Amino acid sequence: MKQPKGTNMFDKSREHLANERTFLSWIRTSIALMGFGFVIVRFGLFLKQITLLFKTADYPSQSHSSVVGVVMVAIGILLALMAFVQYRKHEAQLRDNSFYPSTILLFFTTLVLIVGGVLLIFYLLSTI
Repeated sequence: MKQPKGTNMFDKSREHLANERTFLSWIRTSIALMGFGFVIVRFGLFLKQITLLFKTADYPSQSHSSVVGVVMVAIGILLALMAFVQYRKHEAQLRDNSFYPSTILLFFTTLVLIVGGVLLIFYLLSTI
């Protein structure tokens, strides 16, 4: 297979390593989301146990922290899956010298953060 002018093995390896670094940064983001979701669920459980221990009625009987935590873990899993699909797609494009950037993963992450932020604002405003 003849390589186009201006590309050599170092350029190819640099592109491949950049693709791997991008993939690993998405994986770190998904692990952070899953970890944060786990902490939210456990903290909600901790608050519920403390309320029962001290027999106070300050803690609401229906907490949404478990649902929020599980949703964050699910989003982290979906983000990891999407990152792997994008990595494989870019790897094939780099191999074929036909790279076309994709913004679907960025769009998904931004959309989830915006929707989550708006829902959090409404939730916090309802508790004031």
